[in-house]
Amino acid sequence: MSRSRIPGFYQLSVEDRLKLLHERGVLDNAHFAALRGGTAALDVGAADRLIENVIGVFSLPMGLGLNFQVNERDYLVPMVVEEPSIIAAVSSTAKLVRQAGGFSSVADEPLLIGQVQVVDVPEPERARLAVLAQTPEILRLANSGHPNMLARGGGARDVEVFLRGTTAYNGELLVVHLMVDTRDAMGANLVNSMCERIAPLIEEISQGRVFLRILSNLTDRALVRARAVIPPGLLETGEFSGERVRDGIVLANEFAAMDPYRATTHNKGIMNGIDAVAIATGNDWRAIEAAAHAYAARGIRYAPLTDWRTDEDGNLVGELTIPLKVGTVGGQVESNPAVRLARTILDVSSARELAEVMAAVGLAQNLAALKALSTTGIQRGHMRLHARAVAAAAGASGARFDEVVERLIADGEIKVWKARQIMEALGETVEGGAPAAGAPRAVVPPVAAVPAPGAHLGYGKIILLGEHSVVYGHHAIAAPIGLSVRAEVTRGSSASEPVISDWDVDGSVREPIRENISHRVAALITERLGVPAAGMRVDVFSDLPRASGLGASAAFAVAVIRAVAASFDIRISDAAVSRLAFECEQIVHGTPSGIDNTVATFGRPILFRKTDDGRPEISDIVTPQPIPIIIGLSGVSALTSQTVGLVRRAWQRNPRRYDQIFAQIDGLVLAGVDALRRGDIADLGELMNINQGLLNALQVSSPELEELVAIARRAGALGAKLTGGGGGGAMIAVAEPSGTEPIIAAMRGAGYTTYLTEIR
Repeated sequence: MSRSRIPGFYQLSVEDRLKLLHERGVLDNAHFAALRGGTAALDVGAADRLIENVIGVFSLPMGLGLNFQVNERDYLVPMVVEEPSIIAAVSSTAKLVRQAGGFSSVADEPLLIGQVQVVDVPEPERARLAVLAQTPEILRLANSGHPNMLARGGGARDVEVFLRGTTAYNGELLVVHLMVDTRDAMGANLVNSMCERIAPLIEEISQGRVFLRILSNLTDRALVRARAVIPPGLLETGEFSGERVRDGIVLANEFAAMDPYRATTHNKGIMNGIDAVAIATGNDWRAIEAAAHAYAARGIRYAPLTDWRTDEDGNLVGELTIPLKVGTVGGQVESNPAVRLARTILDVSSARELAEVMAAVGLAQNLAALKALSTTGIQRGHMRLHARAVAAAAGASGARFDEVVERLIADGEIKVWKARQIMEALGETVEGGAPAAGAPRAVVPPVAAVPAPGAHLGYGKIILLGEHSVVYGHHAIAAPIGLSVRAEVTRGSSASEPVISDWDVDGSVREPIRENISHRVAALITERLGVPAAGMRVDVFSDLPRASGLGASAAFAVAVIRAVAASFDIRISDAAVSRLAFECEQIVHGTPSGIDNTVATFGRPILFRKTDDGRPEISDIVTPQPIPIIIGLSGVSALTSQTVGLVRRAWQRNPRRYDQIFAQIDGLVLAGVDALRRGDIADLGELMNINQGLLNALQVSSPELEELVAIARRAGALGAKLTGGGGGGAMIAVAEPSGTEPIIAAMRGAGYTTYLTEIR
């Protein structure tokens, strides 16, 4: 039985379509029940963990593209789209191409480009050659933080260096491209972290100053080529010969090749299909669109992405070449139940295979549009489906639905008001509709700020063992993570006091900073550094969420201290940065241990203890091999000052009882240092589990943290516990390198944000 050929599928009810898919084994019992009962969609609770300011979940129709045969394999293609005719047209065209042998499609290796911008380069050509000469070292450094990706056959592959011309203020612009094979992941976070990792080495080699470090969405090193060869006899219609249809398609393509106005609409038709599959499979359709249109504009004019021609045998030959970087693993792909169900139906085993199918869908969509345009015109086929959508919007249903549709088509005025008028004439009850929306509000684009001259980091952290007891003079183990805060200082504004902007979290959302706290921290920093506070603006950029127990406030303080010092050409040691950051932490948390500012400054794993006289006692920890740590965010904000205060009040009521708990935790920490230095992950995990029990006894855990800990342990974690102050925030789990992916998938599947980091 063919998997993708289902004759008469469109004529069935939704219920009968689901039953048929269930009978054919496309849907298992759980998926059948989820679709049938309407429970396959994303719920509000999970949505609230994915984006900000959630007020609900927005729905779009999901249908199946039928009849697809790509590289001699059948596919049922889930498509999420609101526009009528798209799925019908692509299914019909796939059936036509199927008769000619199906689509062939080939995807390149899934390479993504990371860009490192370098300015103030004293000798640009020498720097370009020097960076190229250090390619092996750059690749080694980029890959050093991602052993799991290397184990899967991916990682940084090559380095390219370009001189892009002279900038207005910073001389010749040097751009370093890091070519990264991201395997089955979309790879944005991976590439961005690699660019951050190699930036200091690039500065050292080039003698310039690194500014931007970010991936490029122009994925022209991940091209996909789809192809179809169709004998003219298959193109014949009742009104047009196959040769005439073929020649009309070729002529329409030539129009697009000569005219950018036509090429834009031509390519939009291709993306109708590709975007619909991207949304269904949880991929970033905006990045895919941007890459496609940039690639179409690479020549002297914007051009079509497809090429249609006649071969020497008279066949119509169509080819689509498009940059298409997609993923089949990762948080956004795996956290939405509807996406997981769509991927089950599509049944692809890799990102390359998914890209090959998507390219075939894009080529089919383009052929459907060109065939309609060059014969009866595109509107005739579109009209009926559009009429059905309008009738549904007007409230038509039941036996009268098809009659309303037919009358709309016959009238030619396919509008909601007309459908309601027809329903009234048929004696149907018409519910009042909402008034038409008014004109859209004008949107004022933000003013782009001039980049600041200094950009400096403070590192986020996890506490592996020893939370809370460390405040009372006991040991704790802490380590930096691949999330940080960066600050940039601009001088010369008219403000009378420092202006600290909102956090720009991973480029996606701006979080308000508590103004009284930020100003007190800024005032302390400027006072200690002996610089004027007036006329200073500090912009804060972070991929480190605040109030998460990951040391955001300390990282903020360290980043601001370094940025202010650099702006005024003040040389300050790391030890001095850490001491000043500790004073800032006292403003934020009241009685901090000193561990957050230490890790935020030095960025290395440490054993930490505060001595009786208040001085930090620090020992470095070196492991024989990297130890993977999964971080899970509970989604509940937590202020360390509150949980520290809660524990302090309990200790004051019964110091003997709580000192005993702190001593037990201290013993776990010292045993943990030994486990880390031996690389004994299993022993470390056991110690973490015991530590979590004691933290629970201190009443600093939360239901969300307990759920995350349980999910991680069930998925194979050797140990899991909260990290930081607790009360919400984050937790961590440890596993063997080969066991991290099931844990991440389980946590993301439950709707939680996760990160993977390493202790090394």
